[in-house]
Amino acid sequence: MNKILYILIFSTLLFSSSDAEQGDVEYVIKPQFDGAYDFSEGLARVKIGDRFGFINKQGQYIANPQFDDAEDFSEGLARVKIGDRFGYINKEGQYVINLLFDSANDFLEGLARVRMDDKYGYINKEGQYVINLKLLDGYSFGWWNFSEGLAPVYSTDGGYGYINREGQWVIKPQFDDAEDFSEGLAAVEMGDRDGYINKEGQVVIQPQFDYAYDFSEGLARVKIGDRYGYINREGQYVINPQFDYAGPFSEGLACVKIGDRYGYINREGQYVINPQFDYAGPFSEGLACVKIGDRFGYINREGQYVINPQFDNTGISFSEGLVHAKIGDKWGYINKEGQVVIKPQFDSAGPFSEGLARVIIGDKYGYINKASFEK
Repeated sequence: MNKILYILIFSTLLFSSSDAEQGDVEYVIKPQFDGAYDFSEGLARVKIGDRFGFINKQGQYIANPQFDDAEDFSEGLARVKIGDRFGYINKEGQYVINLLFDSANDFLEGLARVRMDDKYGYINKEGQYVINLKLLDGYSFGWWNFSEGLAPVYSTDGGYGYINREGQWVIKPQFDDAEDFSEGLAAVEMGDRDGYINKEGQVVIQPQFDYAYDFSEGLARVKIGDRYGYINREGQYVINPQFDYAGPFSEGLACVKIGDRYGYINREGQYVINPQFDYAGPFSEGLACVKIGDRFGYINREGQYVINPQFDNTGISFSEGLVHAKIGDKWGYINKEGQVVIKPQFDSAGPFSEGLARVIIGDKYGYINKASFEK
């Protein structure tokens, strides 16, 4: 444990200011990577050739490109792979859990799923087994996370059940399928129908649906035949199945589809915005992306255009007050008034995350911050 990664010393800094070739934008981290990802917990994965590393917001490597695979930091640790083994590093680039596992997943709620040979278990952030390895053919953890303190687990003895963080069966195996807990309830399959259970394993909504989704803002989407509706936590239909598609509630509204048009309903099932769009996304930061014909724009919760459909493409939702938008074959950024705050000049662009956004020039990735256009 605590084996320090070998960090190469680069002779030049990775960040730079703007120059004539880069146009009007000032790069915080100039385009140089073969792959780059959003910042998470202050660090970002980047790729040079076929190797992954991690940089900070100044563009400095905390772990040089050396990994065959890597994932974003989650709860202070990042999963990395060299050869056919997985381990975990901290934000200083040090191994806190050595390369031991045949497979591994991110830490969630303080635990991570790992596999060695044909056995699965869960470890804590010190690499200690909280739930010891179990044989796959008799007691399989599959690929499920802990959610609200419980994890769905499959056993050949009886199907799916749930274990707690000590590895004890809280809900004995009995279901044909099982989902994560959300807002205190979990969707389970019994026979060919879905229903919901509570954390004591009691069936609180009888299996009756062709498909049941997680609860969101107190309501859950369910599907009967080819129609979607919504139920409350008592299993009562708040909105009868009638839609060709239905999304989860977000900021009090849900996107629904009738025929080939999308609109929005409130929690009473009333149309707040009539079906009229060729595409519609969830509300985020008070706005939703919609499409008319081949142009994208944004509406507010009253259905008024805040940004008229005019873009060839956009991000699904605003992030940190901005969204990337495409005009012609280049991407730039707009604010919530629809003003272009950085002109389209990138070959691709991503959302702002922790103050930085990844952009692509040619085949190289770099990062910009909001100061690039707030001067």
